[in-house]
Amino acid sequence: MNIHEYQGKEILKSFGVAVQEGIVADTVEQAVEAAKKMKTDFNSDWVVIKAQIHAGGRGKGGGVKLAKNLDEVKEKATAILGMQLVTPQTGPEGKKVNKILVAQDVYYPGASETKEFYVGVLLNRATGKNIIMYSTEGGMDIEEVAEKTPHLIFKEEIDPKVGLQGFQARKVAFNLGLSGAAFKEMVKFVTALYKAYDSIDSAMFEINPVLKTSDDKIIAVDAKVDLDENALFRHPDYAAMRDKLEEDPTDVEASESNLNYVKLDGNVGCMVNGAGLAMATMDIIKIAGGEPANFLDVGGTANAQTVKAGFNIILKDPNVKAILINIFGGIVRCDRVAQGVIDAYKEIGNIPVPIICRLQGTNAAEAKQLIDDSGLKVYSAIALKDAAALVTKVLA
Repeated sequence: MNIHEYQGKEILKSFGVAVQEGIVADTVEQAVEAAKKMKTDFNSDWVVIKAQIHAGGRGKGGGVKLAKNLDEVKEKATAILGMQLVTPQTGPEGKKVNKILVAQDVYYPGASETKEFYVGVLLNRATGKNIIMYSTEGGMDIEEVAEKTPHLIFKEEIDPKVGLQGFQARKVAFNLGLSGAAFKEMVKFVTALYKAYDSIDSAMFEINPVLKTSDDKIIAVDAKVDLDENALFRHPDYAAMRDKLEEDPTDVEASESNLNYVKLDGNVGCMVNGAGLAMATMDIIKIAGGEPANFLDVGGTANAQTVKAGFNIILKDPNVKAILINIFGGIVRCDRVAQGVIDAYKEIGNIPVPIICRLQGTNAAEAKQLIDDSGLKVYSAIALKDAAALVTKVLA
């Protein structure tokens, strides 16, 4: 589960990670009041107005602006709030900005030059260990750095059984070229950052940039935090941070109906129980001459309500020309699924695309008879090859 920058910074602060302070705002008026509070707290008229969306590259799309006075705060906040922000990570459709963060200016002049770094923490699935990735090239796309200057990316692997060791945190600071007070601050920063990552069941932390200020403080200027959805039951306070406005409405509907759904670019919608069977079903669709329009797993206890929810989600895709239902009746009886399909079809009304229903397992023959006798525009099959042939037929 992705969360906003301001939410990620709240989590980081709770673990002692130094961050760029800021106040979130939903309106221009709130932004102006936030800027006044920032001046009181930090004695500076300058603030940064930052769009809050679940995507990187906001600055390149015009979603991050410096404001030097209250008039500019009003002007920049008006321009950013409500805009459709397009970045390399949003796709051409972009994302609407519903919130902004009014953040302190941390690039103030001082005794030394400011420097930007990249620090990320994630799981190395190949080794089963956590890894800290870091680079002196902060503020840039890390993918671009990896492609053009891979020698500037460092990695520190951490055994989860023993955790981050002191010498590893010092190695990070040394490889970033720091010394003196900045070196000590980076060691403290990395230690707190890893503790936060490990404690909240995060899937990924990405801090870009991590800033060395002109007075040698080390702070997180940005915070991209991805939480492991499988562990959210342990963190109800973090689960409450979910912003459904940032998610695809179809994905939200699917999750609320306890369906595992991924949209694809094909023309045949599929509804299956079980991830392995879903993958096989997508292969069958391709062999039959179609392209899968989605991955949709209704789980092991499919009934009229889950089938109806599945229909509604699949039919939102205008590219769908047919729907293939492929259910293995192990936990659930096939005749109950068949009745669920019939009930859902009647409840929805006219479904404009043909439906192929392949049911195999307990009471498969009874299920086929139910569908054949229903009088609905549903083609039944028991063998997978027969279902594939029906897909070919309806797409012809």
